[in-house]
Amino acid sequence: MIHRLNVYDAVEERLKIIFENFDYVYVSFSGGKDSGVLLNLCVDYIRKNLPERKLGILHLDYEAQYRHTTEFVQSRLTADSDILEVYHCCVPFKVATCTSMYQSYWRPWEESKRDIWVRNMPPHCYTAKDFSFFCDDLWDYEFQNLFAPWLRKQKKCQRICCLVGIRTQESLNRWRTIHSEKNHRHLGHYKWTHRMEKHIYNAYPIYDWKTSDIWIANGKFKWKYNHLYDLYYQAGIPIGRQRVASPFISPAISTLSIYRIIDPDTWGKMLSRVNGVNFAGIYGKTLAMGWKTIKCPQGFSWKKYMEFLLETLPEEARRNYKEKLRVSIRFWRERGGCMDEKTIQKLQKRGIPIQVCQTTAYHTNKLPVRMEYLDDIDIEEFKEIPTYKRMCICILKNDHICKYMGFSLTKKEKEIKEKVMKKYKSIQHAKL
Repeated sequence: MIHRLNVYDAVEERLKIIFENFDYVYVSFSGGKDSGVLLNLCVDYIRKNLPERKLGILHLDYEAQYRHTTEFVQSRLTADSDILEVYHCCVPFKVATCTSMYQSYWRPWEESKRDIWVRNMPPHCYTAKDFSFFCDDLWDYEFQNLFAPWLRKQKKCQRICCLVGIRTQESLNRWRTIHSEKNHRHLGHYKWTHRMEKHIYNAYPIYDWKTSDIWIANGKFKWKYNHLYDLYYQAGIPIGRQRVASPFISPAISTLSIYRIIDPDTWGKMLSRVNGVNFAGIYGKTLAMGWKTIKCPQGFSWKKYMEFLLETLPEEARRNYKEKLRVSIRFWRERGGCMDEKTIQKLQKRGIPIQVCQTTAYHTNKLPVRMEYLDDIDIEEFKEIPTYKRMCICILKNDHICKYMGFSLTKKEKEIKEKVMKKYKSIQHAKL
């Protein structure tokens, strides 16, 4: 008979493996429910099993957030001070925003905007001057990647691991983070680990927890948590949509207006901090920005509607979307996107001209399909098909990167990232 561990016992085993195999371990703590539970799990484990160990805490402070989140973070980071080593970072890296067609990113703690900061910088925090690798081109996710080798050097340790509180239940992208065959895993088989570079790993100990497990654990062990979630519940926000994240990213737009009710003082300061916040707060659930209920205007095709939307944009934004479209059209004509057999059959059944190829450079059982852009298509796999409707959605979401179209970093953006990494490694090497 196979004995299956419950999620709590499974985490205990994973933490044992982590602390036995890494010289230094730190938790990426946002102040949300998942990273909060992960932090509490680690503290309890150290208290019971490794009283001599220290636990690092990385907290990226995004300046604009609910007062309840700030209070919870401050109280949690000052508790257990005998075992916690806190890296509270207030850095003006670039952060994506979907509130504006004029502004694709903003910078928390930008010195030139000090007079309109949402709140004062907390004492004893780390700022840009503390990190030799920092530069103006750095995005928040790049900062996290560069922080690990910086910390490894500071601690003079051989192997370092960052614990991240993501759960596969939250999204398909998080499921891919865990299950992708491209991951280089610790010891070759722990799928909840991911090698970032030599001697540096990320680990996801609570990847298989459900939302209910999070709240059961908080109740059972009487752990502290962010009471913003209580206010979310009272405001009628479903448990699955209760997240603590940057308020200006796409998933947060539909609930941005809740700031006005829960934390009006912070809301008032946010209005002047980032372009388009008030509009997004008012229209985040409407047809103006609520893309899930979008309908093509009468007398328009989706292609014509896309062209109309493009003409309403500032020149820089219009060029960006047109370039994304040009690249996408060329990709589908010359290379093709990978689809499973079921989707291919649906397209063939509808008489849509496609060319199915038999080989692909991607590690997948799906087949590459070449085709022209469609205006729209009503099938379950809509997000896998190149359509002008999807482009309209990107424009309405202020999705400047066009993630909804399947885009990632552009060649130019990758070159900037590589330049930053090269600069950091040269500085690091020079100081060895």
